[in-house]
Amino acid sequence: MSRLLVAVLWLLHFLPLALLARLGHVLGVALFALAGRRRHIVLVNLRLCFPELSSEQRERLARAHFKVLGRSLLERSLLWWASRERLARLTQVDGAERIGELRAAGRPVLMLTPHFVGLDAGGIGIAMRYDCASIYAAQSDPVFDRLLYRGRRRFGDQLLLSRQDSVRASIKAMKAGRPLYYLPDMDFGARDSIFVPFFGVPAATIPGLARLARLADAAVVPVVTRILPGGQGYVVTVGEPWTDFPSDDVVADTRRMNAWIEDAVRTMPEQYYWVHRRFKTRPAGEARPY
Repeated sequence: MSRLLVAVLWLLHFLPLALLARLGHVLGVALFALAGRRRHIVLVNLRLCFPELSSEQRERLARAHFKVLGRSLLERSLLWWASRERLARLTQVDGAERIGELRAAGRPVLMLTPHFVGLDAGGIGIAMRYDCASIYAAQSDPVFDRLLYRGRRRFGDQLLLSRQDSVRASIKAMKAGRPLYYLPDMDFGARDSIFVPFFGVPAATIPGLARLARLADAAVVPVVTRILPGGQGYVVTVGEPWTDFPSDDVVADTRRMNAWIEDAVRTMPEQYYWVHRRFKTRPAGEARPY
């Protein structure tokens, strides 16, 4: 079955992006209807993060999320097989020169990359310009594991570090001139996490951004990828390096990170990765919401 799905994806990458996007929307509608467990997770997340919205508004937002999620799943075919020339036309990277300037100055670069559904397209856009490092989570299906691993290493000399690799490996990569594509906004359990607000809700958060920045003396550069409507492609925005970061207070630094991610999410709430159980780990005595 995995090989059949791969064959279908390979065929899909020949389609124009506008048509592929419409098919992704159809897939998203089907997922909203059939994936009851994930639909429940999305609706719980939206209720916690947007209590000011009515239940009807949150459901509309959830439906929009599943549509763009369906797009991101099918458009992986482009990221895995489309030519460099086609991807360069579809992926606009604004502010990429900031990474180059920091590297030229000998400054390690730590890219803060929230979990928007277009982040893989953003990774490809950066990888076509710089040799980077990123954290790779092995997939349970060996067919898709090989495909995803290969896809992320298509361009340049990309270094993929497993979650089991030490912090030292990430620091070494940054100090060697590889910007680190870093995704710190998921719930990895209580171990090594601290509770800081995310949309006003205590969220178990890895304080790795501040710690890595301090240990590597790295500049933190925010990177956000937006999926554009129809066949317009993707925009990757590389922001200005953060100033006064890290501070002497790792909790305050982690709160700052979550607050910045909140602001980014509010600009395109349907594109954040709401199918993740962001609030599964709770403070002692507090019930799990899912």
